[in-house]
Amino acid sequence: MKNSATGAMAAARPGTSKAAEPLARPAGPCVMVIFGATGDLTRRLLMPSLYNLARQQLLPREFAVLGFAVGAKDDDDFRRQIGGALQEGVSAGLERGCAEWLTERLHFIPSDFGDPAGYQALHRRLADIDKQRGTGGNYLFYLATSPAFILDIIGRLSGAGFFSGPSWRRVVVEKPFGRDLESAGSLNRDLMKYLAEDQIYRIDHYLGKETVQNILAFRFANGIFEPIWNRRYIDHIQVTVGETLGVERRGAYYDHAGALRDMVPNHIMQLISLVAMEPPISFAADPVHDEQVKVLHAFQPLKPEDVLANTVRGQYGRPESGAFMPAYRDEPLVAKDSRTETYVALKLMIDSWRWAGVPVYLRTGKRLAKRVTEVSVQFRRAPFVPFRQTAVEQLKPNGLVMHIQPDEGISLCFEAKIPGPIVRLGPVEMKFQYSDYFGRSCQTGYETLLYDCMIGDATLFQRADMVEAGWGVLGPVLEVWANEAPEDFPNYSSGSWGPRSADLLMQRDGREWHRD
Repeated sequence: MKNSATGAMAAARPGTSKAAEPLARPAGPCVMVIFGATGDLTRRLLMPSLYNLARQQLLPREFAVLGFAVGAKDDDDFRRQIGGALQEGVSAGLERGCAEWLTERLHFIPSDFGDPAGYQALHRRLADIDKQRGTGGNYLFYLATSPAFILDIIGRLSGAGFFSGPSWRRVVVEKPFGRDLESAGSLNRDLMKYLAEDQIYRIDHYLGKETVQNILAFRFANGIFEPIWNRRYIDHIQVTVGETLGVERRGAYYDHAGALRDMVPNHIMQLISLVAMEPPISFAADPVHDEQVKVLHAFQPLKPEDVLANTVRGQYGRPESGAFMPAYRDEPLVAKDSRTETYVALKLMIDSWRWAGVPVYLRTGKRLAKRVTEVSVQFRRAPFVPFRQTAVEQLKPNGLVMHIQPDEGISLCFEAKIPGPIVRLGPVEMKFQYSDYFGRSCQTGYETLLYDCMIGDATLFQRADMVEAGWGVLGPVLEVWANEAPEDFPNYSSGSWGPRSADLLMQRDGREWHRD
């Protein structure tokens, strides 16, 4: 049965599908202020996500978006731009009524981020919107900007009095959050001059993916898995984040960041902490974050010799055959002698009662053979003794793989007897796919995150100590790599699975990377 708020909203939005019954109540009244509203992030992800939330009846009637940027003239120009973006970005057929409901709530201030007049106009427009839409002075400031503008924008908002008053005020900050432990800590301290921790939402779009959120449900809602989720039964864990694309138009940013900074302290550390954490006392933000940060603090510190032995870095060159693709050093805005890595593989150890002696291998890279994000859990090999007098030559360990993208699901591989009079074994895969059971999703991954921002649930966002703990694990790697120049770049071909040394890292331990 629909609650009264839901029924009222449906009546107010005639284009909304009746099939889109909400599983949660709409968020409360608010204005979402987007700095950088004419940028790529807003067009490709934020606006389609807001459309999907509106379609699911999870936005309140008392809602508006106020863009703050250059690149549009006024409200009408901004609405035309976003209308076009929705036509391009919504893959499941745009519902005209729902799109009109959203676009009529769009407003715009044409201003540079550093112009004081823009913030004066922001005061006036927000007051008008509060009066017109009944948004109650609740503001969600989304900084869809370069990290270089974050502190300046927040300082100007604070100086103009936007963070005071009885209504709630929250700020969403996109990654990268710092370049190392020192800069991340400095950024956290600077933010705390203006905001409380519960007002800061450090967003990581990976955590909006259903399969990432399903890690907690899979572990803690199924009694058959949690008892064996430890060092007694698990041999090792692998995390793979592979991309087939190169740096595209991001050469200027990427050549100062690299694969390690771009992917590991945020996306990959978040995945590892969810897979390895202890059961929280609840799924509220602080209990979950408390257990995640314990995992990050439990990683064994890397000595310089550990970095040299247990890390691999690579840079892609041209493909060995096939269509022409430029090497990394030939990409636009990339230095011709760049030392920046486009591939990283690491071996880490978690020094805890649950995971002592269980290696965690991670790898991420660009221009690899396949676009894939997955967590592979390999269990210990069964004893071979019963099979010595059979045709079986070896036993393969069982493996459980959480497929994050592009095909979201979970698979379990085990050995089974091949039919016939002789005892022979063959691998069998049981595979669950979200699309088979729940239908294909047209979500961007930001819907859950934006909704959580509006209702004040920070569970899927990084807390300050989590950010710093992740950088703390990687600090020794950054230091050694800064002092030891790579001599073999480029060292893997576009379209391959990375440098040969990454395979040797696994083979040295008698293991191999999981591949479908």
